[in-house]
Amino acid sequence: MGKTKIEWATKVWNPITGCTKISEGCRNCYAFRMSKRLAGRYGYPKDNPFAVTFHPERLNEPLHWKKPQKIFVCSMGDLFHKDVLRSYIGLIWRTMQKASQHTFLVLTKRADRIAELLKNTSVFPTLPNVWLIVSVEDQKTADERIPLLLQTPAAKRGVSYEPALGPVDFSEYLPKTVPPDHANGTGYMTVGLDWLIMGGESGSGARPMHLDWARKVRDDCKAAKVAFFMKQMSEKAPIPKDLMIREFPGEVPKC
Repeated sequence: MGKTKIEWATKVWNPITGCTKISEGCRNCYAFRMSKRLAGRYGYPKDNPFAVTFHPERLNEPLHWKKPQKIFVCSMGDLFHKDVLRSYIGLIWRTMQKASQHTFLVLTKRADRIAELLKNTSVFPTLPNVWLIVSVEDQKTADERIPLLLQTPAAKRGVSYEPALGPVDFSEYLPKTVPPDHANGTGYMTVGLDWLIMGGESGSGARPMHLDWARKVRDDCKAAKVAFFMKQMSEKAPIPKDLMIREFPGEVPKC
Protein backbone atom coordinates (compact mmCIF):
# COMPACT_ATOMS: atom_id res chain seq x y z
CA MET A 1 0.00 0.00 0.00
CA GLY A 2 1.42 3.38 -0.96
CA LYS A 3 4.44 1.96 -2.81
CA THR A 4 6.07 4.28 -5.31
CA LYS A 5 8.71 4.36 -8.03
CA ILE A 6 9.50 8.01 -7.27
CA GLU A 7 13.18 7.91 -6.41
CA TRP A 8 13.15 10.48 -3.60
CA ALA A 9 10.31 8.85 -1.64
CA THR A 10 9.55 5.38 -0.31
CA LYS A 11 5.76 5.79 -0.01
CA VAL A 12 3.01 8.01 -1.36
CA TRP A 13 -0.02 9.10 0.66
CA ASN A 14 -3.04 10.62 -1.06
CA PRO A 15 -5.67 11.85 1.41
CA ILE A 16 -6.32 14.57 -1.19
CA THR A 17 -6.41 13.93 -4.94
CA GLY A 18 -7.08 16.23 -7.86
CA CYS A 19 -5.84 19.63 -8.93
CA THR A 20 -6.08 22.29 -11.64
CA LYS A 21 -3.34 23.45 -13.96
CA ILE A 22 -1.78 26.82 -13.11
CA SER A 23 1.44 27.11 -15.12
CA GLU A 24 3.42 25.61 -18.01
CA GLY A 25 4.89 22.94 -15.75
CA CYS A 26 1.38 21.47 -15.49
CA ARG A 27 0.85 21.02 -19.24
CA ASN A 28 1.83 17.31 -19.32
CA CYS A 29 0.93 16.49 -15.70
CA TYR A 30 1.42 12.77 -15.02
CA ALA A 31 -1.18 12.79 -12.22
CA PHE A 32 -3.81 14.22 -14.56
CA ARG A 33 -3.10 11.46 -17.08
CA MET A 34 -3.16 8.76 -14.41
CA SER A 35 -6.43 9.99 -12.93
CA LYS A 36 -8.16 9.38 -16.28
CA ARG A 37 -7.12 5.74 -16.10
CA LEU A 38 -8.52 5.53 -12.57
CA ALA A 39 -11.86 7.24 -13.33
CA GLY A 40 -14.69 5.62 -11.38
CA ARG A 41 -12.31 3.55 -9.23
CA TYR A 42 -10.41 3.98 -5.94
CA GLY A 43 -12.34 7.13 -5.08
CA TYR A 44 -11.63 9.03 -8.32
CA PRO A 45 -14.91 10.55 -9.59
CA LYS A 46 -16.08 8.95 -12.83
CA ASP A 47 -17.07 12.13 -14.65
CA ASN A 48 -14.18 14.30 -13.45
CA PRO A 49 -11.45 12.08 -11.99
CA PHE A 50 -9.08 15.00 -11.35
CA ALA A 51 -11.60 16.97 -9.30
CA VAL A 52 -10.18 17.98 -5.92
CA THR A 53 -11.38 15.21 -3.59
CA PHE A 54 -10.86 14.46 0.10
CA HIS A 55 -10.46 10.76 1.01
CA PRO A 56 -11.08 10.48 4.78
CA GLU A 57 -10.60 6.70 4.69
CA ARG A 58 -6.92 7.29 3.82
CA LEU A 59 -6.28 9.78 6.60
CA ASN A 60 -4.67 7.37 9.07
CA GLU A 61 -2.67 5.24 6.62
CA PRO A 62 0.74 6.48 7.79
CA LEU A 63 -0.09 5.52 11.38
CA HIS A 64 -0.10 1.87 10.28
CA TRP A 65 3.35 2.03 8.64
CA LYS A 66 5.66 1.21 11.52
CA LYS A 67 8.95 1.32 9.60
CA PRO A 68 10.13 4.92 9.03
CA GLN A 69 9.35 6.09 5.51
CA LYS A 70 9.93 9.12 3.30
CA ILE A 71 6.34 9.89 2.31
CA PHE A 72 5.35 12.02 -0.68
CA VAL A 73 2.13 13.73 0.43
CA CYS A 74 -0.54 14.10 -2.26
CA SER A 75 1.38 12.76 -5.25
CA MET A 76 -1.96 12.81 -7.11
CA GLY A 77 -2.94 16.36 -6.20
CA ASP A 78 -1.90 19.48 -4.31
CA LEU A 79 -2.58 19.70 -0.59
CA PHE A 80 -2.66 23.51 -0.76
CA HIS A 81 -5.05 23.85 -3.69
CA LYS A 82 -7.63 26.58 -3.01
CA ASP A 83 -10.44 24.00 -3.00
CA VAL A 84 -8.89 21.98 -0.16
CA LEU A 85 -10.60 23.13 3.02
CA ARG A 86 -8.38 24.46 5.77
CA SER A 87 -10.01 21.95 8.14
CA TYR A 88 -8.90 19.06 5.89
CA ILE A 89 -5.34 20.38 5.87
CA GLY A 90 -5.54 20.55 9.66
CA LEU A 91 -6.57 16.88 9.89
CA ILE A 92 -3.69 15.88 7.63
CA TRP A 93 -1.30 17.99 9.72
CA ARG A 94 -2.42 16.17 12.88
CA THR A 95 -1.72 12.80 11.25
CA MET A 96 1.79 13.91 10.27
CA GLN A 97 2.34 15.10 13.82
CA LYS A 98 1.25 11.74 15.25
CA ALA A 99 3.30 9.71 12.74
CA SER A 100 6.58 11.21 13.92
CA GLN A 101 8.60 8.17 12.79
CA HIS A 102 8.12 9.22 9.17
CA THR A 103 9.42 12.11 7.08
CA PHE A 104 6.65 13.79 5.09
CA LEU A 105 7.54 15.54 1.84
CA VAL A 106 4.84 18.09 1.00
CA LEU A 107 5.16 19.40 -2.56
CA THR A 108 3.03 22.27 -3.85
CA LYS A 109 2.87 24.92 -6.54
CA ARG A 110 0.68 27.06 -4.24
CA ALA A 111 3.46 28.82 -2.33
CA ASP A 112 1.13 31.74 -1.60
CA ARG A 113 -1.19 29.47 0.36
CA ILE A 114 1.52 27.80 2.42
CA ALA A 115 2.84 31.25 3.33
CA GLU A 116 -0.67 32.34 4.33
CA LEU A 117 -1.69 29.26 6.35
CA LEU A 118 1.52 27.99 7.91
CA LYS A 119 2.50 31.31 9.46
CA ASN A 120 -0.15 30.44 12.06
CA THR A 121 2.01 28.00 14.01
CA SER A 122 -0.58 27.60 16.75
CA VAL A 123 -2.85 25.87 14.21
CA PHE A 124 -0.15 24.41 11.96
CA PRO A 125 2.88 23.80 14.18
CA THR A 126 6.28 23.59 12.49
CA LEU A 127 6.86 19.83 12.55
CA PRO A 128 10.43 18.47 12.52
CA ASN A 129 9.37 15.61 10.22
CA VAL A 130 7.64 17.74 7.56
CA TRP A 131 9.66 19.17 4.68
CA LEU A 132 8.03 21.78 2.43
CA ILE A 133 8.88 21.71 -1.28
CA VAL A 134 7.70 24.08 -4.00
CA SER A 135 7.61 23.03 -7.64
CA VAL A 136 9.08 25.38 -10.26
CA GLU A 137 9.82 25.06 -13.96
CA ASP A 138 11.61 28.25 -14.99
CA GLN A 139 13.04 31.48 -13.59
CA LYS A 140 9.65 33.20 -13.44
CA THR A 141 8.01 30.51 -11.31
CA ALA A 142 11.14 30.22 -9.16
CA ASP A 143 11.12 33.94 -8.44
CA GLU A 144 7.39 33.86 -7.64
CA ARG A 145 7.35 30.79 -5.40
CA ILE A 146 10.70 30.40 -3.64
CA PRO A 147 10.64 33.71 -1.71
CA LEU A 148 7.25 32.72 -0.28
CA LEU A 149 8.62 29.31 0.71
CA LEU A 150 11.58 30.90 2.48
CA GLN A 151 9.17 33.08 4.47
CA THR A 152 7.23 30.01 5.64
CA PRO A 153 8.19 28.21 8.87
CA ALA A 154 9.49 24.72 8.05
CA ALA A 155 11.96 22.14 9.31
CA LYS A 156 13.40 21.76 5.80
CA ARG A 157 12.67 23.64 2.60
CA GLY A 158 13.25 22.35 -0.91
CA VAL A 159 12.51 22.94 -4.56
CA SER A 160 11.44 20.47 -7.22
CA TYR A 161 12.77 21.92 -10.47
CA GLU A 162 10.76 19.52 -12.59
CA PRO A 163 9.91 19.63 -15.37
CA ALA A 164 12.90 21.88 -16.05
CA LEU A 165 11.62 24.02 -18.93
CA GLY A 166 14.15 26.85 -18.81
CA PRO A 167 17.38 27.79 -17.05
CA VAL A 168 17.08 28.88 -13.42
CA ASP A 169 19.66 30.70 -11.32
CA PHE A 170 19.00 29.53 -7.75
CA SER A 171 22.04 31.27 -6.23
CA GLU A 172 19.91 33.97 -4.58
CA TYR A 173 17.95 31.29 -2.73
CA LEU A 174 20.84 29.14 -1.47
CA PRO A 175 22.28 29.72 2.02
CA LYS A 176 25.32 31.97 2.23
CA THR A 177 27.92 32.54 4.93
CA VAL A 178 27.98 36.17 6.01
CA PRO A 179 31.36 37.10 7.52
CA PRO A 180 31.73 39.13 10.73
CA ASP A 181 31.24 42.84 10.23
CA HIS A 182 34.15 43.67 12.59
CA ALA A 183 37.13 41.93 14.21
CA ASN A 184 35.24 40.69 17.26
CA GLY A 185 31.95 39.94 15.51
CA THR A 186 30.45 36.63 14.48
CA GLY A 187 29.23 35.62 11.06
CA TYR A 188 26.02 33.76 10.29
CA MET A 189 24.26 31.70 7.62
CA THR A 190 21.42 33.23 5.66
CA VAL A 191 18.13 31.34 5.36
CA GLY A 192 18.08 29.32 2.16
CA LEU A 193 17.02 26.09 0.53
CA ASP A 194 18.01 22.76 2.08
CA TRP A 195 17.34 20.61 -0.96
CA LEU A 196 17.00 20.86 -4.71
CA ILE A 197 15.46 18.10 -6.85
CA MET A 198 15.86 18.41 -10.60
CA GLY A 199 14.32 16.51 -13.49
CA GLY A 200 13.37 16.71 -17.12
CA GLU A 201 9.88 16.10 -18.46
CA SER A 202 8.73 12.61 -19.34
CA GLY A 203 5.82 11.15 -21.24
CA SER A 204 4.21 12.09 -24.53
CA GLY A 205 5.20 15.55 -25.77
CA ALA A 206 8.09 15.90 -23.31
CA ARG A 207 9.96 19.18 -23.70
CA PRO A 208 13.78 19.12 -23.62
CA MET A 209 16.00 19.93 -20.66
CA HIS A 210 19.54 21.11 -21.38
CA LEU A 211 22.50 19.58 -19.59
CA ASP A 212 24.00 23.02 -18.99
CA TRP A 213 21.02 23.91 -16.79
CA ALA A 214 21.56 20.81 -14.65
CA ARG A 215 25.31 21.29 -14.34
CA LYS A 216 24.90 24.91 -13.25
CA VAL A 217 22.44 23.90 -10.52
CA ARG A 218 24.67 21.01 -9.43
CA ASP A 219 27.69 23.30 -9.13
CA ASP A 220 25.79 26.00 -7.24
CA CYS A 221 24.38 23.44 -4.79
CA LYS A 222 27.82 21.94 -4.23
CA ALA A 223 29.33 25.35 -3.52
CA ALA A 224 26.53 26.17 -1.03
CA LYS A 225 26.61 22.65 0.52
CA VAL A 226 22.95 22.11 -0.38
CA ALA A 227 21.66 18.61 -1.15
CA PHE A 228 21.15 17.99 -4.88
CA PHE A 229 19.02 15.17 -6.29
CA MET A 230 19.06 14.50 -10.03
CA LYS A 231 15.84 12.62 -10.65
CA GLN A 232 15.72 12.11 -14.42
CA MET A 233 16.58 13.49 -17.83
CA SER A 234 13.98 14.46 -20.43
CA GLU A 235 12.07 11.46 -21.80
CA LYS A 236 13.92 9.20 -19.31
CA ALA A 237 17.23 9.42 -21.19
CA PRO A 238 20.16 8.05 -19.15
CA ILE A 239 21.56 10.47 -16.57
CA PRO A 240 25.19 11.37 -17.36
CA LYS A 241 27.65 9.99 -14.82
CA ASP A 242 28.69 13.43 -13.56
CA LEU A 243 25.06 14.27 -12.79
CA MET A 244 24.17 11.00 -11.06
CA ILE A 245 23.89 12.66 -7.65
CA ARG A 246 21.07 11.75 -5.27
CA GLU A 247 21.50 13.50 -1.95
CA PHE A 248 19.05 14.23 0.84
CA PRO A 249 19.25 17.07 3.37
CA GLY A 250 21.64 16.16 6.17
CA GLU A 251 23.86 14.10 3.88
CA VAL A 252 25.93 17.09 2.69
CA PRO A 253 28.67 18.36 5.04
CA LYS A 254 28.02 21.95 6.14
CA CYS A 255 31.65 22.78 6.81
